[in-house]
Amino acid sequence: MGFKILEYMQPFCSFLPEVSKPERKIQFREKVLWTAITLFIFLVCCQIPLFGIMSSESADPFYWMRVIMASNRGTLMELGITPIVTSGLIMQLLAGTKIIEVGDSVKDRALFNGAQKLFGMLITVCQAIVYVVTGMYGEPADLGMGICLLIIIQLLCSGLIVLLLDELLQKGYGLGSGISLFIATNICETIVWKAFSPATINTGKGTEFEGAVIALFHLLATRTDKVRGLREAFYRQNLPNLMNLMATVGVFLIVIYFQGFRVDLPIKSARYRGQYSSYPIKLFYTSNIPIILQSALVSNIYFISQILSSKFAGNIFVSMIGTWAESGYHKYPIGGLCYYLSPPETIGHIISDPIHAIIYIIFMLGSCAFLSKTWIDVSGSSAKDVARQLRDQQMLMRGHREKSMVHELNRYIPTAAAFGGLCIGALSVLADFLGAIGSGTGILLAVTIIYQYFEIFVKEQSEMGGMSTIFF
Repeated sequence: MGFKILEYMQPFCSFLPEVSKPERKIQFREKVLWTAITLFIFLVCCQIPLFGIMSSESADPFYWMRVIMASNRGTLMELGITPIVTSGLIMQLLAGTKIIEVGDSVKDRALFNGAQKLFGMLITVCQAIVYVVTGMYGEPADLGMGICLLIIIQLLCSGLIVLLLDELLQKGYGLGSGISLFIATNICETIVWKAFSPATINTGKGTEFEGAVIALFHLLATRTDKVRGLREAFYRQNLPNLMNLMATVGVFLIVIYFQGFRVDLPIKSARYRGQYSSYPIKLFYTSNIPIILQSALVSNIYFISQILSSKFAGNIFVSMIGTWAESGYHKYPIGGLCYYLSPPETIGHIISDPIHAIIYIIFMLGSCAFLSKTWIDVSGSSAKDVARQLRDQQMLMRGHREKSMVHELNRYIPTAAAFGGLCIGALSVLADFLGAIGSGTGILLAVTIIYQYFEIFVKEQSEMGGMSTIFF
């Protein structure tokens, strides 16, 4: 039945544009160029406002997910990578639970990828319609049918651009994936801006700079009491401070340190005698997948809660899901399930409401461990899948027969996946409690993605024989 469902989608998939696979080996210099072009297109789209919108000055309902989902309010990148991540997550879950059966042949994988792309475009259309109908860009009656349709078309086209840019990199023309590149860029941009922003804000005690580093020099220059000025630069409230910046750097270093934790399993060639190698199982076996899935889950709960709260305010069941208040240009939860799923903002909040902090810690650790453990079965990286890959490469684990490899791998892979997910959740909680810039989730995503690019660079360097060979 699974194959029939995918085959029914095949005629529709043929209408979607596709990036063809490269017919030759792409040199590293070309990959860097295509990656830079992809990033440039994304950044330009982040600055082009949607034509026809009346206002985007109201509270932003997606404030919590903007950085992680690489979206920018009121621009062509309004949806960011949300449709791609959501379609990939749902299709992988359907395949993992055998609702949709996907074979190992090239045709079956191509059909599955095409269906995933088609599903992503359907999600883009649905999200665009919801955004317009719920009045994010002005009341639909005031905009008119033509403008509403134009906004939906703009969001659909930008969603297609993101999908093709991601496919361009994944097909081998660039480095990594578009999703990872866009997430890391958005998070790093946020961190740099909050560290060096020259924007001024009137705090009631005078004008201050938003950027933590610039604020340090400004406060030292304008305050007669230098010690008090230094204290303000380190601990000021409601604006980025030096303690937030130091916490961010500290979390970066901790995550990089944990990236080196791994177990090397000795393997040997079944064809050539004396050819030995090792198969590494990292602590972060599923990389940043658990935190991406957890963020997508929480973001969708926030989204549904805010829609229900705006339409059915006062309903007891809606209030149990979440109660919201506005602060400036964004909303934040003050009650219900959403409140307990959100990170405490300061140490003072943890002390005043320890139950909130305890529930948040349990949710983060449990959800990340569970999602990481589940993902290895869904994504084809379980012990059984790894054993099959080694057999296909005619490799065996030293000291084990072919039939016992799965049992041996099961001793390491599920444990690495669950414990690695637990560590990811713990590091995210630590970053949130320390007040790291860009949220704990964002910091973890940025570091793991940057580290992945570092590994790609080292791999390319070793294959081509040195740094000078890569660039010249």
